[in-house]
Amino acid sequence: MPSIWERTAQLPEFEPLRKDIRADALVVGGGLAGLLCAHELTQAGLRCVVAEAGRICGGTTKNTTAKITAQHGLAYQKLLKRLGAERARAYLEANLTALDKLRTLCQDIPCDFEETSNFVYSLNSRRELELELSALEKIGHPASLVNEIPLPVPVAGAVQFDHQAQFHPLKFAAALAEPLPIFEHTRVLEIKTGQAVTEGGTIWADHIVVATHFPFLNKFGAYWLKLYQSRSYVLALEGGPDLGGMYVDASGKGLSFRNYGSTLLLGGGGHRTGKPGEGWAGLEDFALRHYPEAKPAARWAAQDCMTLDGAPYVGLYSPRLPRLYAVAGFNKWGMTSSMAAASLIADLILDRDSPCRQVFSPSRSILHPQLAVNAGESALHLLTPTRPRCPHMGCALKYNPQEHSWDCPCHGSRFDDDGALLDNPATGDLTHDK
Repeated sequence: MPSIWERTAQLPEFEPLRKDIRADALVVGGGLAGLLCAHELTQAGLRCVVAEAGRICGGTTKNTTAKITAQHGLAYQKLLKRLGAERARAYLEANLTALDKLRTLCQDIPCDFEETSNFVYSLNSRRELELELSALEKIGHPASLVNEIPLPVPVAGAVQFDHQAQFHPLKFAAALAEPLPIFEHTRVLEIKTGQAVTEGGTIWADHIVVATHFPFLNKFGAYWLKLYQSRSYVLALEGGPDLGGMYVDASGKGLSFRNYGSTLLLGGGGHRTGKPGEGWAGLEDFALRHYPEAKPAARWAAQDCMTLDGAPYVGLYSPRLPRLYAVAGFNKWGMTSSMAAASLIADLILDRDSPCRQVFSPSRSILHPQLAVNAGESALHLLTPTRPRCPHMGCALKYNPQEHSWDCPCHGSRFDDDGALLDNPATGDLTHDK
């Protein structure tokens, strides 16, 4: 089920690593976040290489809805409560700066970049929208509360951010990747101090950035406890109406809308990976009822890493591992978060000050309710005596009939019917347990 982006872009191809090499910095992972990290470090004058286990942008990047916005749901009232005004403002400014950087990069890249407004709507609670507007006022960002938006369902209102954007993520990534020294089909098997071991050779680097969607080194950082993965679904409708903006439900459980040319992208159906979900059925039913003239042109699924508190983990992988960095947990807002992460990684490596360093630090407090949920899921599925088992940490896999895959409810690894790895943090295929 290729996405509309895969059907309308061609990515450059790169050879695998076949010898030992040395660089100032190594980025492990060739998704958008990894490419942006490599771009930023290269622009800063470092010799930077990228090692990708498969093909660049072969994971989350190709399945995004590609909304470039600093409005991450109703994030700011939560951040204000959890972190205080200074850090909530730092999160906002990091993403606004990321939006500006992407806007500048897209001036020289033909990637269907389009400036538009973003709306977070609520079906039934105007109060939560008013609270978000109040939080934004406290941290100094202009936004507006509108009563009506052009969706085919009644809403209580929506918070509007102007001057946001959308684009074609793979056209952008293709241009970004072209000049970079990238090694595809080069899986990193082991990371030691200052070196990464692959099947084709060892990469020696002063700094190593792990941008593999879900960090795969289990001994450090407790990412297996701090992250879980969520699947959601997208239905592309040819001939759908032009809604004149980007829209997402405030609850996080409703629908998302954006246009790409004459195609309307309808998203939703999110659930924890490995748990039951309705897949595309709800989207198809909604489209049939409200857009009967539109024709389904494509459908695909996305997988996102979710953190304990709604902010990404970007910084030192662990305090015990100097010069090893993690980039993970974008909470379904990977476009500006990828750029913000790349900027922060460059600041850390070049020893420059950054106001969002503490907000994004992977070593910040883990005392949030989601921690107990993640721990409970891991315990439950580690003790479930069924097969097959996930090679990542041994959790019992669950069959996903919508996508014909074996999914891990603990940490989100996925495997196809033949046992081939689809999504990390597992680093290998299923074997005799399939």
